[in-house]
Amino acid sequence: MIATTVGSTANEIDTTTRKRRWRMPIAPIRIIAPIIVFVLVIALWSVVSHFLLAEESRFLLPAPEAVISHGLSDSVVRTEILTALWSTVQIALVGLGIASVLGVGFAVLMCQARWAEYSLYPYAVILQTIPILAVVPLFGFWFGYEFGSRVIVCVMVALFPIITNTLFGLKSVAAAEHDLFTLHGANRWQRLLKLQLPAALPAMISGFKISGGMAVIGSIVADFFFRQGQPGIGRMIDVYRQRLATEELLTALLLSSLVGLILFWSFDFLAGRVDRAHGLSRGR
Repeated sequence: MIATTVGSTANEIDTTTRKRRWRMPIAPIRIIAPIIVFVLVIALWSVVSHFLLAEESRFLLPAPEAVISHGLSDSVVRTEILTALWSTVQIALVGLGIASVLGVGFAVLMCQARWAEYSLYPYAVILQTIPILAVVPLFGFWFGYEFGSRVIVCVMVALFPIITNTLFGLKSVAAAEHDLFTLHGANRWQRLLKLQLPAALPAMISGFKISGGMAVIGSIVADFFFRQGQPGIGRMIDVYRQRLATEELLTALLLSSLVGLILFWSFDFLAGRVDRAHGLSRGR
């Protein structure tokens, strides 16, 4: 009786501690440290541009204020870049969505049938190792140079991390939990929906975090080669390169990176929510 009471009290304390931990605000160091690094990078950039480069070579690395004045403050250039960036974002999001559905679907299939894993997983690895720059022209020949071909490129580069992370999460369920479901007579689909998929969510979202940035890269690469249809940020980068417009080029690169960063933060926030729900459900 005493042991039972002590065990119950320990569980309550552990659950309360876990809830308090999840309610803790973001540590200030997580905000301050990136800001300090950002300030140092801008300062180093400014020093190199103003003091280490000759004036005739300063176009190679213009100062931060020049990038802001030419790339962001100029309404014409800003509208041009943002319009192209929106086209790139649309393609990246559609490609990421398709890759997510296909990746999770393939992972579930491979988890449910060993023959499917043996048959499909090697080709998923091959898909990851194919040089994307070599196959992009082929996609243009086969499917044209419009929206669909660019989405295919995004799917190709974003698919593998989702497959591998989801498959890892599905297989990471402890044997004791499988035994518990077997004891209660759960069938395969009940086991998948109520045990394996919830347990795989953290790993699955980690795959989405990786694939989000890769989808943006795939959209830029596809736009760089496919010079038809609505111009994206990849084409604008090439145009600025030909003009030696370094300020506009840097602006386009920084905004493209920001899109990838926003996607990463979004999935990171979602991962935190999932981990919180998963941890609290385990504590009950």
